[in-house]
Amino acid sequence: MKLFRLILIVLLLTGCASSGGGSSGTPVPDKTRAQASARIHTELAASYYEREQYAIALQEAGVALRADADFAPAYTVRAMVRMALREDDLAEADFRRSLDLDDENSEAHNNYGWFLCQRGRVTESLAQFRDALKNPLYATPEMAYVNLGLCSKKAGKMQEAENNLQRALIIRPGMREALYGMADWSYDSGDYAGAKSYFLRFSQVSGDLNAEQLWLAVRIERKMRDRNSEASYELQLRKRFPTSRETQLLMQGE
Repeated sequence: MKLFRLILIVLLLTGCASSGGGSSGTPVPDKTRAQASARIHTELAASYYEREQYAIALQEAGVALRADADFAPAYTVRAMVRMALREDDLAEADFRRSLDLDDENSEAHNNYGWFLCQRGRVTESLAQFRDALKNPLYATPEMAYVNLGLCSKKAGKMQEAENNLQRALIIRPGMREALYGMADWSYDSGDYAGAKSYFLRFSQVSGDLNAEQLWLAVRIERKMRDRNSEASYELQLRKRFPTSRETQLLMQGE
């Protein structure tokens, strides 16, 4: 559940506000200017969030909301920053405010669902992912499907987990989160050959593997009795993450 940073997609306002009057000389309404300013600063906040520059991201979100206190995406971005800072009460208030302003915003539902899942409120999270998927205009439903799959597994709903991870792969066959999710699901379900197949596909579309991913690979190869591959993954885990929890589990022979 900690493998992937949530991809934050900021929904932009349709159209582009100009900085001056049109050809007819009609001035741009103040509300339009305010929304344009809010949009720009929300984009900046999201960019700083992705770079983990959380203090600046909060500042930019604040500027956006001072420009337009009803700009829903700014609340969503600020909620994500506050989630990263573990300011959970403030994050939840921002998620709820965003959805009060725009209940059809699938990205807000998806991100709020991920927050709830990460904080152990799994049943509530599943409802948010399903709400995200109700919108036929949702541009990236595979994100909600994969999150619904991962959090369903966390809730012990293994069949629902598989179904939704597979739906994500139908939409985007090379989606790394879904491939890893299916590798993990297959391993826990006792399908070690399937786990190895999904993991190999995952590794082909990923960069360097982290400790959690390497630990899954070690356990898969151990079950498959592929000693060479197991040793290779073990070496990477020990060398690159010597103090990780996963290396400690390896050293304990688990």
